[in-house]
Amino acid sequence: MNVLFIHHSCFVVELDTKVLVFDYFNGDRVNGYHFGGKLPIYDADTPMYFFASHKHQDHFDMDIYRFAERYENIHYIISKDAKLSPNFLKKHGIDPAIREKITYVTHGEDYLVDDVKVHTYLSTDAGVAFAVEADGKHIYHAGDLNNWKWEGAGDLINGKIERVYKHQINLMSDTYFDAAFVVLDPRLAQYKFKGFDYFLKNVSAKYVFPMHCWQEFGVIDEYLSRIANPTFTGRIMRITQENQYFEDLS
Repeated sequence: MNVLFIHHSCFVVELDTKVLVFDYFNGDRVNGYHFGGKLPIYDADTPMYFFASHKHQDHFDMDIYRFAERYENIHYIISKDAKLSPNFLKKHGIDPAIREKITYVTHGEDYLVDDVKVHTYLSTDAGVAFAVEADGKHIYHAGDLNNWKWEGAGDLINGKIERVYKHQINLMSDTYFDAAFVVLDPRLAQYKFKGFDYFLKNVSAKYVFPMHCWQEFGVIDEYLSRIANPTFTGRIMRITQENQYFEDLS
């Protein structure tokens, strides 16, 4: 298994017989940011599976449907909140027939796309989080499932989000992931490590990739400097740049 960090929350997972792409968007879609990651080009007959956890611009880009022009064996697993009408697709130069390759998903459900098994979790922001089983590997992508504790939001809102987050993570407590992509957002200031911490302490994952860092990769080193438990530090993959490649993860 190889993992390529594209940018922000987009990762590519290269497996034995297929490629999974999570939450890809063009790098200029988000105001105030330029993300420089690029998707690799694979052989035209490569089985490609594109996942989109929700419709926010830093997680979804309708241009992913244009990859169907390049790949003959392509599939899309898309949160239902990102559903586009046939007229909208046609207006933007995308063949509405692409809908035949899309599986729209909601939270708390199981799906089978070819031989790829997908389970979805409820996000604490929008859409879903994904647990994917393919080629004998188990992959988790959080989307925007996180303990979003914001300063000034108030105990009522923050408390509800924390309860939902912990409940969803607890649902994974008996699941082992070969790779997990987990939110570590520096904008949360003093609360930025809460969700990441809870995941590490309650879910078994061999490799944990921090994401949603808004190009502030120093937050990963800051987190690592605060913990001494090698059980945790040994699992965390240190991302330092866009288009960073992690090869031969057994």
